[in-house]
Amino acid sequence: MGQRAGTQRAGDPSDPRDGSYDPAYDRSGGRLPGDPVPVPDPGPGDGLQARSAGANPRRISYTRRFVRVLPALLIVAGALYEDLTPRDFTGGPLFTAAPLVAAPLYSLRGTVLTGAAAFVAALAVHIRLGLVRQAESATEMATVLTAAVLAVLINVLVRRGNARLASVREIAEAAQRAVLPEPGERIGALDVAARYEAAQEDAFIGGDLYAVQDSPYGVRLVVGDVRGKGMGAVAAVAVVIGAFREAAEQEASLEAVAGRLERALAREGTRREGLDAFEGFTTAVLAEIPRGEEVVRIVNRGHPPPLLLHADGALVTLDAGEPALPLGLGELGGGPDRAQQAEFPQGATLLLHTDGLSEARDGRGRFYDPAAFLAGRTFPAPGALLTALADEVRRHSGGRTTDDMALLAVRRP
Repeated sequence: MGQRAGTQRAGDPSDPRDGSYDPAYDRSGGRLPGDPVPVPDPGPGDGLQARSAGANPRRISYTRRFVRVLPALLIVAGALYEDLTPRDFTGGPLFTAAPLVAAPLYSLRGTVLTGAAAFVAALAVHIRLGLVRQAESATEMATVLTAAVLAVLINVLVRRGNARLASVREIAEAAQRAVLPEPGERIGALDVAARYEAAQEDAFIGGDLYAVQDSPYGVRLVVGDVRGKGMGAVAAVAVVIGAFREAAEQEASLEAVAGRLERALAREGTRREGLDAFEGFTTAVLAEIPRGEEVVRIVNRGHPPPLLLHADGALVTLDAGEPALPLGLGELGGGPDRAQQAEFPQGATLLLHTDGLSEARDGRGRFYDPAAFLAGRTFPAPGALLTALADEVRRHSGGRTTDDMALLAVRRP
């Protein structure tokens, strides 16, 4: 603490101061044993960023409680320090710190009350010890009062910043719903679930995309990954999804849909500048599930292959028969698209995903293998499958994912 130079307290010579939760995995889409329990986002004013996937929620709860009572503890500690230490020591720094700690944690009223409590406590201690008329005491009281005023100003600024952040989050959520809308749980005769996991905290949308469209030719799907990041990637996502929805309704074949996406990206490339004008591309996989047939047709343009999980847990990887270039690079060569066809029986679930799933690494740099996790397992619904996958990837990577992840699961009931 501080030392009050040249200050002697009047007191008795005999004054002692002068002498010295892993829940088990649940078939309805719960977690695996040892998986981290998701931590809810801190509420406004909590001032904590405790979102680590591997964090212990009980420990986080205790930490929050301690931080919330820390300003009161500082005031009490300051009073005890003044009372129990030798005469030339001061607890002023503790009184000063209390309102400053409260500023980002409490409401405006709470911050004002904390500053007032710190000032009153310091003044009461000085009155009891007979120090009020000393110059050092006046300086200390002025310091505490100044800290209280600054704490109020800090609180106002923090609250304004939080309000702006909330507004930005609302705009980002609206943009996500506009560019990447959540598909319905039932499209055609299929159960559908989608999930987007952004690698950057508080981000809502990036370069990954998915879309589902019911068309005269059956239910058509696309999952893709745009090269690059930032607003350029988001613009390309909007182009791909817009072109897909239009082509899915109009084109009679899945190959023709892929051709429409190719041309849409080529037009988009002419509006880009720099390297993106020459190297912009999108890996994508398109799927078509026709009505009345237990089959699925796939066109893969340089994307991770879909996985087909049967009702009995058997897993099939739908590898492309012939490798194809990503969308946007068709002019570099390669033959016309040819859809591959596979059985899609009742009770089976088709999983389309981006490389944020298959390229998630653990602490040793090992890639995550979704096929190994899914093989032999069954899930009651597509949403339960995606929840289990997202939790498992988070556990595998320790919450340190470096790429966005888009998941789309479709089940034939």
